[in-house]
Amino acid sequence: MRQDSRLSRMLHVLIHMDRHDGALTSEAIAGMLSTNPVVIRRTMAGLREAGHVRSEKGHGGGWRLARPLDGITLLDIHRALGEPGIFAIGPTADEPSCLVEQAVNAALDGALREAEAVLVRHLGQVTLADLAADFDRRMKALGKN
Repeated sequence: MRQDSRLSRMLHVLIHMDRHDGALTSEAIAGMLSTNPVVIRRTMAGLREAGHVRSEKGHGGGWRLARPLDGITLLDIHRALGEPGIFAIGPTADEPSCLVEQAVNAALDGALREAEAVLVRHLGQVTLADLAADFDRRMKALGKN
């Protein structure tokens, strides 16, 4: 089953945007992520609607951060992406009257709700500035400033 990597990909892009002088075009971002610029425009539109990025038209235009990194959490971006499902596993509804299915679903539902709550809480505590600081530490450890 394919994983939804939009959150990690957009976090990656936003850190690059912070480090880049000027706006980044959809084409440049698409090249970074090996995808189509239309996909980037569609995804960035959700981030724009949430107030995290802004778009500039014309020559030299493109996408820029609208807020500082310390004002954006991973949860903010997750929500701006439409809160994609966190887990690939989940309950089934093939035979809702089956008592075994009901027992299995009850066990899975509780565990998944608990796990999702922990993850969502963590995403809300980590800012993009935290990611950028970690990147900086990793670059410094490699002797690159």
